[in-house]
Amino acid sequence: MKYLKQILKYVFPKYWKNAALNFLFILLMVVFGLFSFTMVIPFLQVLFNDQPVVANPVPFAFSMDAIQHNFNYYLHQVVINYGKANALLYVSIFVVIAVFFKTGFWYAARYVMAPLRVGAIKDIRNKMYSKILGLPLSYFSEERKGDIISRMTNDLHEVEASIIRSIDVIFKEPISIIISLGVLIYMSPQLTLFVLILLPVTGFIIGRVGSSLRRSSMLAQNKLGDILSLIDETLGGLRIIKAFVAEKKMDVKFKSENQTYASIMIKMWRRRDLAGPLSEFLGTVVMVLVLWYGGRLVLEGGSKMSGPGLIGFIVIFSQIINPAKAFSDAFYNIQKGIASSERIDEIMIAMEKIVDAENAVPISEFKSSLKYNNIFFRYKDEFVINGISLEIEKGKTVALVGQSGSGKSTLVDLLPRFYDVNQGSITIDGIDIKNYQLKTLRKLMGVVNQESILFNDTIFNNIAFGVKGATMEQVVEAAKIANAHEFISEMTYGYESNIGDRGSKLSGGQRQRLSIARAILANPPIMILDEATSALDTESEKLVQESLTRLMENRTSIVIAHRLSTVIHADLICVIHEGKIVEQGTHRELIELKGYYKKLHDAQMFA
Repeated sequence: MKYLKQILKYVFPKYWKNAALNFLFILLMVVFGLFSFTMVIPFLQVLFNDQPVVANPVPFAFSMDAIQHNFNYYLHQVVINYGKANALLYVSIFVVIAVFFKTGFWYAARYVMAPLRVGAIKDIRNKMYSKILGLPLSYFSEERKGDIISRMTNDLHEVEASIIRSIDVIFKEPISIIISLGVLIYMSPQLTLFVLILLPVTGFIIGRVGSSLRRSSMLAQNKLGDILSLIDETLGGLRIIKAFVAEKKMDVKFKSENQTYASIMIKMWRRRDLAGPLSEFLGTVVMVLVLWYGGRLVLEGGSKMSGPGLIGFIVIFSQIINPAKAFSDAFYNIQKGIASSERIDEIMIAMEKIVDAENAVPISEFKSSLKYNNIFFRYKDEFVINGISLEIEKGKTVALVGQSGSGKSTLVDLLPRFYDVNQGSITIDGIDIKNYQLKTLRKLMGVVNQESILFNDTIFNNIAFGVKGATMEQVVEAAKIANAHEFISEMTYGYESNIGDRGSKLSGGQRQRLSIARAILANPPIMILDEATSALDTESEKLVQESLTRLMENRTSIVIAHRLSTVIHADLICVIHEGKIVEQGTHRELIELKGYYKKLHDAQMFA
């Protein structure tokens, strides 16, 4: 039952009305279906001259005895007045009407299920996407992108199938079995007791066969996540793969992963496909035993069971066999769905470590200064920031320089709270940034990275990203300041041109200038520039540097730079080494100090 709860938790909070209507329509479907099958008994009775003679009807009542008595009376009247052939036609018409209502209610049950199955998956996907947006960057450094995509696609597909199977397991199959058993008990308690002894035995055998399917499904979904991750890495690194002639290496690696996945899937499908043949074989065994035992009851005459009654019993009993088989198939599908649900839940229950404090306040402007107060930070075991203290006054430009891996990017990532410090504090205008509302804190800052992060959309939408209600005039003005308007105007569709996946239709310098235009339009008081020109050629660097100079005007700027020539005019330069500030001052002061900065400067001058 707890497994069913795991799947159905996605359904009942919002779609219980659809589930209730589904239950009602299934109930009516089963009743009319059962009525159509019971018609085989009077049909055979008329055919073999075994119909009971009923002289008078009884008052109508919702009971099996009253309904059966009155039906036999009217059927007997038809036989007397119109003959046996017309009586058979009379029964056949009843069957057609009953089947019409049965199939109509069957469609109605499926009709109300459509919003449930689609809506539930839509809600889960929405929640997963919102959750992904809320998770800290540290979560994605430990998880594979392809695996997350697999959970939002393939795992959700399995959950969707399991939701439908679960509804059937709760409503359709039990209703069919219970009502059919009720009729069978009325027809022959002895034979029904025999059936009830046999069914649990077959159910136990089927359950034992399917016990390992859930584990196999979990392995398969995890391996599919590995494959999608490898595909994503291949598409992103195709230029490097070709440059290093590593096509064969990657091909061998992919085929190995794919073969492992195929082996797992073969085992899983073999177990799953065993359900149908096994349940059919066991159902046939049970049917034969019921025929044998029921035949004995008819021949010995120790019960009210007649020949046509036994045939009718078998026909109705067959309506238990099918739901029982469906039950076993649903069990297999639900096991797969539960494995997928657990993988989805791993994302849904992941801790959102970067959240607003209980009494967080909004911040709308930057007034005086921001401070790093003896901060320490580590990703795993070793600290990458070791006791840094730094004050940045409003309107000043502070440059962070040093070797790769010294902690420069980590230091600026702590300011918009992409990560939280382990010790110490960061304050803006004297208040710890953890006490500000996260959204308003980040609105104070604009970021331009070394790698231009753009989206597969138009130029207009990329520049206006994050600025609600931006006009074309505002976007054009931002592009002009960023030295981007000229090349945009030369494009076929101008600002409505699509730039491709991650801006693949643009050059590196053009992508960077769009990133700068985006930051200019947002107009934040604090700018973070993370090696914004290091990947550009000389001509592009010149254009981008002009854009950055305009961007930093009248703003507080934190600049990470490898090329010291881009930061010689900074108000303060901090040299970071092994997570510590080892030197700080202006360009001239640091040159005169003849320390780390001088060595970096000389190395670049004579490189």
